[in-house]
Amino acid sequence: MISRKQQGWLATAIVLCVLILDQLIKVWVKTHMYLGESIHVFDWFQLHFIENNGMAFGWELGGKYFLTAFRLVVVTAIGFYTWRRIREGISTFLVVCLALIIAGAAGNIIDCLFYGLIFNNPTPPQVAQFVPWGLGYSSLMLGRVVDMFYFPLVEWDMPTTWTWLNNVSFLPKAGEHCVFFSPIFNLADAAISCSIILLLLSYAFRFRKS
Repeated sequence: MISRKQQGWLATAIVLCVLILDQLIKVWVKTHMYLGESIHVFDWFQLHFIENNGMAFGWELGGKYFLTAFRLVVVTAIGFYTWRRIREGISTFLVVCLALIIAGAAGNIIDCLFYGLIFNNPTPPQVAQFVPWGLGYSSLMLGRVVDMFYFPLVEWDMPTTWTWLNNVSFLPKAGEHCVFFSPIFNLADAAISCSIILLLLSYAFRFRKS
């Protein structure tokens, strides 16, 4: 187990690396792709540029000011919790997971806080450009989160003869094109999701052993 000081530096390095890479990807997408554009990389992976006002994977909850303020409160609370736990002594695994959550939350906070101030909002197929501070498409805390990673792992069309599907509200309709794993997300979302999955798997393994 590494020392508490080393854990602190490790957490800082993870947060900075994820934040920098996340922002580099988002800025490149905004300034090189128009809204709604897709770049086919593989059959199972595309870069698809969208923006959203919500939380991870495009989910929305409450108003925009509430969402941004909520993110700020959460990332501050988790940062303080991580700092306290490192001082008390925790596993390096938990430090890494908490750092990933902090980095992911902070990455989307940057979009919400500043993107509306520094980017214009052109009509496709024009791409966004940097503008003088405060002359962007919105104001402080009202920026949109940039998403781009799309993994349509499996696609299929429901049989047109299965008309009984039309009577079941929660099922795809007859003839409808379906995609397995359709969310479009960014690196910040992935950092949060991977950390939570690792924590759940870890606690499930410990519970099983006990």
